[in-house]
Amino acid sequence: MRVERNWSAYRARLTKWVRDPVVVQTLRSTFAATIAYVIALRLSPEAAPLTAPLTALLVVQVTLYATLTNGVRRVNSVVAGVLVAIAFSLLVGLTWWSLALVILAALAVGHLVRVDEYVPEVAISAMLVLGVTSVGDTAWARIVETLIGAVVGLSCNLLLAPPVWVGEAGESIEGLARRMRQLMLRVGEEAGGRTPVEYAAERLHEARRLDHDIVRVDAALRQAEDSLRLNPRVREGLLNRVVLRTGLDTLEICTVVLRVLARTLTDLAKARDPEPLFEDETGSVVEQLLSEIGDAVVSFAVLVTTSVSASAESAEDRLAAELHAAAATRDKLAQLLLGEVRRDAREWQLYGAVLTEVNRILDELDTEHRSRRLLEELDRHTREQRERMPRLTRVRERLGVQEQLWRNRTGAGRRSR
Repeated sequence: MRVERNWSAYRARLTKWVRDPVVVQTLRSTFAATIAYVIALRLSPEAAPLTAPLTALLVVQVTLYATLTNGVRRVNSVVAGVLVAIAFSLLVGLTWWSLALVILAALAVGHLVRVDEYVPEVAISAMLVLGVTSVGDTAWARIVETLIGAVVGLSCNLLLAPPVWVGEAGESIEGLARRMRQLMLRVGEEAGGRTPVEYAAERLHEARRLDHDIVRVDAALRQAEDSLRLNPRVREGLLNRVVLRTGLDTLEICTVVLRVLARTLTDLAKARDPEPLFEDETGSVVEQLLSEIGDAVVSFAVLVTTSVSASAESAEDRLAAELHAAAATRDKLAQLLLGEVRRDAREWQLYGAVLTEVNRILDELDTEHRSRRLLEELDRHTREQRERMPRLTRVRERLGVQEQLWRNRTGAGRRSR
């Protein structure tokens, strides 16, 4: 039994290691570069056709969508650079001023052909070709090697299907939600008693640091969105992308509101120092309310990252119950704060701000609000697709694909409610 547990743990670690983005990128890039070099040795007149493996390294990305887009831009950049070098080689030789003109012209052409991050590659290709004697042969060899590297890089991701990074993005979203919950718990504990101003200010700094977490989660989500595009293993890529993106948008709004709440409590601590922020009973209710909202935030993250319908329904029921309990606690807090304002109205603006910010978070997490947001985003994507590719949309409608998307959309809305 112990051996089986150890083997299961080892197999789980091995599976996680194999799916790690760094490992996948390293193995795929090494394989593609090696194959590209072997093929280029047979087809290129160069003795060491290193342009082919270099192109394969630059073309191969973690996702199929990124590989396709980078491959096209990479080939365009090299061809544009070679053409610039051929044009200059027919007119002038290699001098310091001709080199400057080549670089200037190549960079300008790179922006004109819209190769994005490969603009420097246009100038690099032009300089390499211009610096050799037999321009014609070198230009042809460089184009051939570039095409070999690009084709190998594209084929590598077509034959070795890249993983779908939805799971990693989901883990990032859930991690962000749990960090938000921990911060809410600390804020609630300190609100229950006398809170020194420096403690409240520290919670405010922690809330501000959540912006850095948002940036990291957004990067993971962008990678997941790219992995869903043009991936033959994904049937509802658009729906998955919209669900994850709207979920992160909601959590981002909640982090902003949480930061404002921390700012309000810091101002309240300054105004009431050295007295407690709230009366004992009110402070206990604030602590309870923030704890319930923190649980709801985590349940919301679990809901938007769950793909199995049964698990999604369970997460939705749990979220609805937690939001209902938080709303009841919010109403109780409103009555207690009203009593405190009647006794001492000096900080009534700050008490009102606390309720306003709590209400905003509860409203953002509401399931009906999420359903409307999902349908609006899906409608927007469909409208943009119609405008961008009207012919393809008509073909999809004739084949019944569009009708199936609308059924999935309606089901997504029902599950969110």
